[in-house]
Amino acid sequence: MKKSTFVSMILGTMGGILFALGMCMALITEWNAFRQGVILGVIGVAVLLIMVFVWRKMEHKAPIQVSGKTIGASLIGIAGALLLGVGMCLTMVWSHMIVGIVIGIAGIVVLLCLIPFIKGLK
Repeated sequence: MKKSTFVSMILGTMGGILFALGMCMALITEWNAFRQGVILGVIGVAVLLIMVFVWRKMEHKAPIQVSGKTIGASLIGIAGALLLGVGMCLTMVWSHMIVGIVIGIAGIVVLLCLIPFIKGLK
């Protein structure tokens, strides 16, 4: 395993756990830890962003070019993840099974559309 892969794996795991725990703390009202959860979630996002920059530096890659395609791909990814999450919440939390499944499948389709958008069709 390359050193850059190992470092990004460790930072990605730490950032993901911090972000997930922070969001749980913020969104589960029984825990009464909204402010601490938001802080922990922001720390997790910061660690994940640092991971991207560290990995690119260790791989000797050029900085990320911000273009319309990059912004579009990010927006499609965010929309797909939100649709999938809303579908899961509708199904598991609010017991709206059919609507939740339909919205969740729509989110999966949107996320699958990222592949041809980024890689292109040949």
